[in-house]
Amino acid sequence: MLVELSVVEQRYQAVLQVLSGASVTEVARRFGVSRQAVHRWLGRYRDQGLAGLADRSSRPRTSPTRTPAQVEALICELRRNHPRWGARRLVWELTRRGCPGPVPSRATVHRVLVRHGLVQVTPRGRRREDYKRWQRSEPMQLWQMDIVGGIMLADGTECKVVTGVDDYSRYCVAATVVARPTGRAVCSALATAMRRYGIPEELLTDNGKQFTARFGRGGEVLFDRICRENGITHRLTRPHSPTTTGKVERFHQTLRRELLDEHGPFTSIEHAQQVLDAFVADYNTHRPHQSLDMDRPADRFHPRHDDHLPLRLPPALHGFPDPHAEPEPEPAVESPVQAEPAQLVMPADGIDPVDLAVEFTRIVPASGNLAVCGQQFWLGTHRAGLTITLRADTGTVELLAAGVRIKKVPSRLMPQHLRQLLAEGGTRIQPAPKPARPGPHQAVEVYLGHGL
Repeated sequence: MLVELSVVEQRYQAVLQVLSGASVTEVARRFGVSRQAVHRWLGRYRDQGLAGLADRSSRPRTSPTRTPAQVEALICELRRNHPRWGARRLVWELTRRGCPGPVPSRATVHRVLVRHGLVQVTPRGRRREDYKRWQRSEPMQLWQMDIVGGIMLADGTECKVVTGVDDYSRYCVAATVVARPTGRAVCSALATAMRRYGIPEELLTDNGKQFTARFGRGGEVLFDRICRENGITHRLTRPHSPTTTGKVERFHQTLRRELLDEHGPFTSIEHAQQVLDAFVADYNTHRPHQSLDMDRPADRFHPRHDDHLPLRLPPALHGFPDPHAEPEPEPAVESPVQAEPAQLVMPADGIDPVDLAVEFTRIVPASGNLAVCGQQFWLGTHRAGLTITLRADTGTVELLAAGVRIKKVPSRLMPQHLRQLLAEGGTRIQPAPKPARPGPHQAVEVYLGHGL
């Protein structure tokens, strides 16, 4: 019967064999250890007896370079409060906030996080050699633009964000929430950014139909026209190469991880835009960027307002107000001369066109584009087959599904259209109250009809 000996028993057997006359070399070979180990066991046995053959801790009595407990606790507290901060960001925060001891290195902070189970150690992947990193030398030389989703509203609708990042400084120049990323919506975001910061020398985008007609059958798209008329070089990525626009893609990753993944559904597009504006302000002015040596984007970005040529925009985009612009003072209005009131002629049916409002229903077609008397309402293909209730007058059209309002847009319906809808089975209802005149800080929704 084989019996497994303990470590102390094995060392004791080796010592006894040496004391019995066996050579140290032979005993070391027999037990599979070095000659120095056998000599060490002999010395410890002579000094302490059998107890000296037990394992001893090799840990030093003192460790002058060990991270102080107070600093280690502060590192763990910062990590628990900000789970997405890595070792480099934590070192930067310790330096900025004031460390109770010597500021540890990135490797030390990483070891502290591993020791306390606050980071999962994964093998680092091999860096691809075919990646070529590039960056412009000054701000406003190149902007990268793209579209990203993930803005969920409380009614289940997903909105998109038109984003733009300055290549040199990583400064976010555009972040606009849109219901549909049409060419007009993308160009509106670009126009707003250029009004605020100036005209960049180049723009880099992918090959989306909002940006280019490279793979389409139509002519020049509005985005290309704006670039051409303002002297901007529009550069396109190769198909299926998202790393070319890596800086704006990295901004999307930060947006998802630090905002969208932690924020619930937004109540409206306006609410989403308000939260996004606060995030972008913090990203540009407070959040350090590792690729900028922990500088903030605002530290390296400056607008360009000294262009000799004015910004040239198509007339279709002049109706989009800049939500960040200062309100212009209203000009003085002279009191008009009181004129004799004109006599109103009542229609034959006795209904005043101003007071005519009709409620009727329509079924969303497979295309998701509902048309009523020449006015189109985009509802999305996911609502195909759904019955929509419309409440229309000459001022607004309100669309509801199961009693919940989906959207409310300006009406292009004339009184004769409303009478036609009433004759086709619609129900006359009370018209919507007239909106008050917007103040200097009140947002105005502008409807521009068909997209370009």
